Amino acid sequence: SPEEEKRKHKKKRLVQSPNSYFMDVKCPGCYKITTVFSHAQTVVLCVGCST
Repeated sequence: SPEEEKRKHKKKRLVQSPNSYFMDVKCPGCYKITTVFSHAQTVVLCVGCST
């Protein structure tokens, strides 16, 4: 099942795919959308209002 494939190690899947993904985060202040990496280690500031 697709759920089991997701739980497997990324290298041991039928099709090798990473556990990470990109997500769109909407700024609550100015509603601009920023694309952030799920496993990012740095804090992303909003381009529009720098919050």
